[in-house]
Amino acid sequence: MTTDKLHSDRILIIDFGSQVTQLIARRVRESGVYCEVVPFNMSEEILESYAPKGVIFSGGPSSVLDIDTPRAPQVVFDLGVPILGICYGEQTMVAQLGGEVETSDHREFGRAKVEVTEKSALFDGVWAVGDKDQVWMSHGDRVNALPDGFRVIATSNGAPYAAIDCEARKFYAVQFHPEVVHTPKGRDLLKNFSHNICGCSGNWTMAAFRETEIAKVREQVGTGRVICGLSGGVDSSVVAVLLHEAIGDQLTCIYVDTGVMRAGESDEVVGMFREHYNIPLVHRDASEEFLGRLEGVSDPEKKRKIIGNTFIEVFEQEAKKIGGADYLAQGTLYPDVIESVSFAGGPSVVIKSHHNVGGLPERMNMELVEPLRELFKDEVRVLGKELGLPDSFIGRHPFPGPGLAIRIPGEITSEKIDILRKADTLYLQEIRDAGLYDEIWQAFAVLLPVRTVGVMGDERTYDFVCALRAVNSTDGMTADYYPFEHEFLGRVSSRIVNEVRGINRVVYDITSKPPGTIEWE
Repeated sequence: MTTDKLHSDRILIIDFGSQVTQLIARRVRESGVYCEVVPFNMSEEILESYAPKGVIFSGGPSSVLDIDTPRAPQVVFDLGVPILGICYGEQTMVAQLGGEVETSDHREFGRAKVEVTEKSALFDGVWAVGDKDQVWMSHGDRVNALPDGFRVIATSNGAPYAAIDCEARKFYAVQFHPEVVHTPKGRDLLKNFSHNICGCSGNWTMAAFRETEIAKVREQVGTGRVICGLSGGVDSSVVAVLLHEAIGDQLTCIYVDTGVMRAGESDEVVGMFREHYNIPLVHRDASEEFLGRLEGVSDPEKKRKIIGNTFIEVFEQEAKKIGGADYLAQGTLYPDVIESVSFAGGPSVVIKSHHNVGGLPERMNMELVEPLRELFKDEVRVLGKELGLPDSFIGRHPFPGPGLAIRIPGEITSEKIDILRKADTLYLQEIRDAGLYDEIWQAFAVLLPVRTVGVMGDERTYDFVCALRAVNSTDGMTADYYPFEHEFLGRVSSRIVNEVRGINRVVYDITSKPPGTIEWE
């Protein structure tokens, strides 16, 4: 855990397994306050040493009425700092402090209205007594009786204890989720807790982070040599530029062309980092190795593993050619860190299995340098701007490590990759031409393992179906499909069918749910 001045005002988030716990951290950081997420079963010694200005309990899928479900460490209640419980966090706070929780006969899932019944420091500047406002609920249990010293400050139809507080101890709790966008004033409520109740100053800025992280890298690396796997995506690009600013020519980047990259990817990456930034860069075209090992493989997880293991093998070969290194730089982000420490059985353990698919073999004998491990995806983009990266790189839609391979369900062939690459390029070109690229968080084409009979002119065809996906997301965890105009979909579909030989039908995916499915497999 971090102890420098930049992180002196910080909030600790205790994770009880909610799939939107990271959103709490995002909202807190957006207000200029640094925070970290830790599992509920973190050791008491670590929790005490963290010295937070305040603590937030997340929601979670468990019921406090069941045996052996998560509980907050007792030491948290004894730290003498403000605590905010959210959903399950409210219920476990109440149960642990002597109140009661029951199974509700009026469950609430989705939008609900809360009515403020009492003035509270939690609502200062957000809601006044008598206000009725929209929130997002997701609970089957509810509080039935309060611990000593607590009072009700807001109610809803299904939750008579929708918000409670104990002003004497600065303990607060809400049954709803202030971290999601469906609670319009939730962001203000969280900022009120972190700034006004906890007394945080809000000095978490990207300029300060850049300065602090460069100093950390220099201290960690010293005179050692660092190699960085450059993929051309936002994360690795920002890592490379940050490290080059910190240690100069002690850094060497290795770009491995897997054969499943986007059109023009290799030329763009090599040109920018070798020629524009003058960063030492090794370029290895390993497409034949990757495609050869993927031949005949249909299982998506096996494909991921093959790509990950082959990447490390090729990366190792190139690293040896340049004489090895002492450190390996990776673009690990904070969501990856959170998922890696989720408690056993938590829902986040099954999310995003493509991260670090090959692992880091011990034989590589290098120490990791992970300068982005405290940042969320959108924070990485802000850092990229701070470092002077061009908008064409910073604003790029996310692209998975396994590349086009996981956008071709079933067996991968050179023919399929060529077809998908052309369709994907054309799709993104149309999005850019329509001025929509920056409005969309991620857009891509998928080549389905389905062939259909069609008629084109006087000929019958038997070709593939292409699916188009476009989503909006503020956090990379939840996603909502982008509502294209029918005219746009008609235009891009016609172009793909007419210009990409091998496709005779196009469909648009409007799957949307929180948490939303972002990738295809």
